[in-house]
Amino acid sequence: MKTIYHRAITTQALSEYFSPQALEVIISANLGQDHWLYGQIGHPEFHFDQNAFLDSWDYIEHNRAIVHLALEAGETLKAQQALGRLTHGAQDFYAHSDYVKRWLGRFPQGQWPPPDKIDALDGNLLKDPDLRSGKIYWPFEPFSWIPGLGRLIVPLLPHDSHAWMNLDSPARGPAFAYAFTAAIKRTRHEYNLTVDGLSSRLSGMLCMIQNTQTHEV
Repeated sequence: MKTIYHRAITTQALSEYFSPQALEVIISANLGQDHWLYGQIGHPEFHFDQNAFLDSWDYIEHNRAIVHLALEAGETLKAQQALGRLTHGAQDFYAHSDYVKRWLGRFPQGQWPPPDKIDALDGNLLKDPDLRSGKIYWPFEPFSWIPGLGRLIVPLLPHDSHAWMNLDSPARGPAFAYAFTAAIKRTRHEYNLTVDGLSSRLSGMLCMIQNTQTHEV
C-alpha cells in the first residue's frame, strides 16, 4: 500500500495501545519496508509479492520472535521496530494478494456487504492453495509507479503483475476499502498475537505505558 495508507492503518489499529512516541517508532519501521533499495529489491517476503506466501509468513514470525527476545533483553526500540516490520507485511497481504477479490467473489455483483464486514482471518481463504499475489516484473514494473508514465506501462504488463493486481490506493477501485479495513483488523490481530503470553512488564515496555489490568504471567 502507499505510505499514507500504511500510516493510517497502523494508527487506527494500534493507537489505543501505544504511546504516541512508541507508535511513531512502529510506523517508521513499517514504512521503512518500502525503501526503494533496502525493501523493494530482492525482498518479496516483505510485501507478500511473487506468491512468496510461506516466506512472508515466516518473516512475520521471525520479527515476532525478535520482539520477544528484544523485550527480554530490555531493548524496547528494537522490539518496536520489529513489530513495525511485521505489521507492514500483514497489511500488504490484503493489498497485494487476491484474498479480497476471492472474499468478495462469494457475493453477487452489486451486493457486496459493507467493508467493515470483511473477514480478515478466513481460514479457508488463508489456506487456499490457489491464492495468488502480484509478481514484480523487473525492470519494467517500477516505471509503472511513476505518475503519468504508469498509464503507458501498466497495459504492457501481464495481468498477474503487481501493477494489475494491487489494491494499494482508492484509485484501484471499490475493493480498496475492503483491503484497507482487513489490514486494520489484521494489524490488531498481529499485535494481540505478539503480546499474548507476555508479562505486564514486558507488554508495558513495548507500549511504553503501564498496563495495570494485566497480571504477571
